[in-house]
Amino acid sequence: MTVLADDHTKMTDSELIQRCQLGDESSFRLLYQRYRQKVRATLFKLCGKEILDDLTQEVFLKAWKALPKLRESSYFSTWLYRICWNVACDRRRQLARIRRDKKTLYQYAPEVVSDQGELLQIHYKEIVQQGLENLKMDHRVVLVLHDLEDVPQKEIAEILSIPLGTVKSRLFNARKAMRKYLEHQGVKI
Repeated sequence: MTVLADDHTKMTDSELIQRCQLGDESSFRLLYQRYRQKVRATLFKLCGKEILDDLTQEVFLKAWKALPKLRESSYFSTWLYRICWNVACDRRRQLARIRRDKKTLYQYAPEVVSDQGELLQIHYKEIVQQGLENLKMDHRVVLVLHDLEDVPQKEIAEILSIPLGTVKSRLFNARKAMRKYLEHQGVKI
């Protein structure tokens, strides 16, 4: 059966996943296009920008390889966020080993901006990113998924395999720590 390109793009995630499980790479490309920006944004907030493209590719490569085992296609986004979380944790462990072994810290080159408004915006984004990096990973992932990616608390509990009450507690503590960090940096909330 041949599917027209227009029909293909209108397919639901579940329909695309079924086709992927039969080896249809073009269906996976559509899933990639649908979720690429969300995965990148989540990884950026969890890991920074240093090797963002590589981490994004790693998430989708793992998803492609594990897709035949996915039983509940209606939970694809939750499942994909779980892979994203695992890749981010692996990256943090890798960085911890590198820092421990080489005792080096990674720093990003400052961005050159001509407009003062853009400079201020970049400054605030950097402060927020630094604030996220100062949070414990357990708190950071809950804050990123809920407040920045709009993932419901119940879904976060499923992604992280923790009780809903733990999600709420971590979110409360993460917000409190972030607020304290931002105030310490002179950002009025």
